[in-house]
Amino acid sequence: MSDHQDIKIDVARAKSAAVGRENGFTAAELADIEPRVHEIHAILQQERAAKKYGFYDLHKDDVAFADVAAKAEHFRTFGYENLVVLGIGGSALGLTALNTALNTPYFNLQSKRGRRGAPRLFVMDNIDPVTFKAMIKLCPPKKTLYNVISKSGETAETISQLMIVVALLEKAVGAAAMKDHLVVTTSPKGPNAPKSLLHPVADAYSLVSFPIPLNVGGRFSVFSPVGMFPAAMLGMDLDGMRAGCAAMDARCSLDSLEDNPAYLRAAIHYLLDTAKGKTMSVMMPYADGLRDVADWYRQLWAESLGKRKSLDGQDVHTGQTPIKALGATDQHSQVQLYREGPNNKVFNILEAGRFETILKIPDTLKEVPGLGYLRGASMNKLMAAELRGTMDALKASQRPVIRITLPRVNAHSVAQLLYMLEVETAMAGRLHNVNTFDQPGVEEGKIIARRLMGGNG
Repeated sequence: MSDHQDIKIDVARAKSAAVGRENGFTAAELADIEPRVHEIHAILQQERAAKKYGFYDLHKDDVAFADVAAKAEHFRTFGYENLVVLGIGGSALGLTALNTALNTPYFNLQSKRGRRGAPRLFVMDNIDPVTFKAMIKLCPPKKTLYNVISKSGETAETISQLMIVVALLEKAVGAAAMKDHLVVTTSPKGPNAPKSLLHPVADAYSLVSFPIPLNVGGRFSVFSPVGMFPAAMLGMDLDGMRAGCAAMDARCSLDSLEDNPAYLRAAIHYLLDTAKGKTMSVMMPYADGLRDVADWYRQLWAESLGKRKSLDGQDVHTGQTPIKALGATDQHSQVQLYREGPNNKVFNILEAGRFETILKIPDTLKEVPGLGYLRGASMNKLMAAELRGTMDALKASQRPVIRITLPRVNAHSVAQLLYMLEVETAMAGRLHNVNTFDQPGVEEGKIIARRLMGGNG
């Protein structure tokens, strides 16, 4: 079975024929929205050509990928035990999704040989003092590489983490050796580039610094050095990810509602939200490796579509609420609500077409009656049955479902999935007539927090 197969999208269970006209889309409704999709496609392609938004072409940046690979090879020679990423939101969620999907379960508990020589990964995406202090105890500075990620360097959570780390490193290794333990990922330097508070830090300690393209926002940055340098340090298949992005880019560049999976999904979500009352979008992977893709999706969908103002300045207060779940775990915590609670959700079921292992259920516990259906079967078959059972149960309750199948959970297929969801979000934002790429609602809270700390803002 080839590692380079396309992911598949099945929307049959979101159609009116499956869940009724009140809950599913009709062919006529999809046809009505198609002219708008064509218009928006032309706009998005123009903006892409003008490099207004750079996430489309990150996978094509040979220079950036070569730089990431070379620097990772350099730093891996130091034999670090730990890689600590200091970052929040888009600086953390993409890498976390990749790590969960592409590295073995319980990665940090494996021996270094089991990790293929890679360091343990700690993504510090919050400022809980108990958690951060525990990381400090687990990660001696002399055995650790830190990667601080912030486009502006003004993120209070990240810069506070950095201040603690700098003090630890100065004491443990000295200022002169700081360059061997700290890497910066921030906005590029240049006459037309905004200043980053991390630029003087990089200059003071002669640190390796990776640029985040100015036209790439945090939640769209996973295929930039934000995600790719840590991924390279962990030995992930960057070439496979680039190939996966390219494969999905070819599909997502089509001016077609039928053949472009990102546009099809965006249009269906828009219709179900605005015409059918599906104000929430649940992403429910049936594979532990994909659980953090749902977390990454929450930020992407929420920050991009949750807007007060439309592009023409009107108050619209739009946006679906994204929800993460996990099959089969959340069948026992959420599906009761999903089936019998408010019918206001669309469900995105993620499926692994093939797991990397087959685990048989032995012919045992013969003293317990009624277990014949499990004996001699496999966990793989049971997971597939649980997935199908949930989808059939949701259908019986007239809840729309879109099924996404990854042939295997690997670099190629996961990159396809993330790239598709990014393009889908760009189309959905335009359908909702909002600015997909800003987040004004986030900024006010940051300003208030800074004032409460005695800073300016």
